[in-house]
Amino acid sequence: MKALQYVEIGQPPRVMEVEKPTPGPGQVLLKVTAAGACHSDEFVMGLPEEAYVYGLPLTLGHEGAGIVAEVGAGVTAVAVGDSVAVYGPWGCGVCPACARGEENYCHVAAERHIVPPGLGAPGAMAEFMLVDDERHLVPLGDLDLVQNVSLTDAGLTPYHAIKPSLPALVPGSIAVVIGAGGLGHIGIQILRAMSPAIVVALDVSDDKLQLAKDVGAHHTFRSDESAVEQVRALGVGRGATAVFDFVGIEPTTALAAKLTHPDSEIVVVGVGPGAVPVGIFTLPWETKVRAPYWGSRSELFEVLELARSGLIHVETETFSLDDAPTAYERMHAGTLRGRAVIVP
Repeated sequence: MKALQYVEIGQPPRVMEVEKPTPGPGQVLLKVTAAGACHSDEFVMGLPEEAYVYGLPLTLGHEGAGIVAEVGAGVTAVAVGDSVAVYGPWGCGVCPACARGEENYCHVAAERHIVPPGLGAPGAMAEFMLVDDERHLVPLGDLDLVQNVSLTDAGLTPYHAIKPSLPALVPGSIAVVIGAGGLGHIGIQILRAMSPAIVVALDVSDDKLQLAKDVGAHHTFRSDESAVEQVRALGVGRGATAVFDFVGIEPTTALAAKLTHPDSEIVVVGVGPGAVPVGIFTLPWETKVRAPYWGSRSELFEVLELARSGLIHVETETFSLDDAPTAYERMHAGTLRGRAVIVP
């Protein structure tokens, strides 16, 4: 079968012929119908050799959806022909975090070398994908697999980031989204669907700012120093109640710190190297800073229900498996509108 693999450090991924997997006890084989491309993939492929820990060759794709093709012994939760999405942050299944459905925060995954698909284990950018356990599959029902596959990360991650902030996002509050790309444009929709806050999108790209308007942002500004006063003007000088940074590089985290007011919140979601300094003289009083990761399995059910109700959708551009390297070229150039989806 064909698969998109990262084969050599610093080189683009290549479409390769690999052996089709066979499911063992408790495992499920999917015929992949869609796989999302993510900036996390680009981050992994941008690591120098001394920092790379994901193994080679690596079949990419941690956003996956498909039709159940085969099941191993003991599998009862899904059957051949089911339409499913893959819950990506695999954990041990039994530690306290996993027992809550929060395998994204598994206590022992690192020490037991349990890794997500596409981020260590073979991923979804292939004609078939082996899923290690039936609990990592979520039914899609009548949802379109191609249009909704990216919700497994690009929807789940912003949902998990935003949900704890909702009690503070009361009428008149301001929620700022920095970066209106693949995750940010869904974050805007989640904020509009679940809070009465004024939603402001910041980006350096005019195309991304237009996308932010199209999906419901109340205001859009350039992501630079001028945004501080523009946001403060909306809040009668108070600034933002919550800032969600979907970029995570030094200029955006520095900007996030300037946008807040006392008892506000900064949530750094992007995988860039930026950080927010926390100390008595660094941020307004009682400002909280979080760095969440992915989301829980139960939250994925909630995200899919938002999509089913029409409250959120993913802007997608599709590519064949053979053209998958082009998707990453477009991502690197910043010319994608929303999310790239590979359709084997």
